[in-house]
Amino acid sequence: MNDKEVVVEHDIDVYEAEADGDGLRIGVVQARFNEPICQGLRDSCLRQLLELGVAVEDVFVCTVPGALEIPIALQRLAESGEFDALIAIGAVIRGETYHFEVVSNESAAGVARVANLHSIPIANAILTCDTDEQALERVAEKGADAAFVAVEMANLLDSMSGLSESDDYDGAANDAEEGVQ
Repeated sequence: MNDKEVVVEHDIDVYEAEADGDGLRIGVVQARFNEPICQGLRDSCLRQLLELGVAVEDVFVCTVPGALEIPIALQRLAESGEFDALIAIGAVIRGETYHFEVVSNESAAGVARVANLHSIPIANAILTCDTDEQALERVAEKGADAAFVAVEMANLLDSMSGLSESDDYDGAANDAEEGVQ
């Protein structure tokens, strides 16, 4: 397992997943709207995935027209069961209308729904900025962060998959004893 165990005060074990991408399969969905920004995010993300040990052949990238289309593509990738984590890449730049809020809110909500529905980690690198300049300043860092988040969360969820199989804790039995429904 790729996790490190850190012991803290009161003998409580805290598990922190490592960012080791070896053997992980990662899906990336990138919006084409605001293309120079999105390509920068993608390039930074892919570079970081490779540095973390994800193999080139284990990275799938597809593009969609804009941020609102990202969740449906993520959903299809999640449904395939072929990926350990997904990454959403896009850029929504504020304009003079309410459209910015709609696209920002709905794309973020859609990404979260897919993650929760399919129990798959999705790193959300859909930038929401007031200006192109703000977005360009964040491209390198946010793209790399998305890669770290995807890899770390894939490893964490993998390590947590054994919790229900643990002899030390029977959640259903403990909940029943405590009257939890």
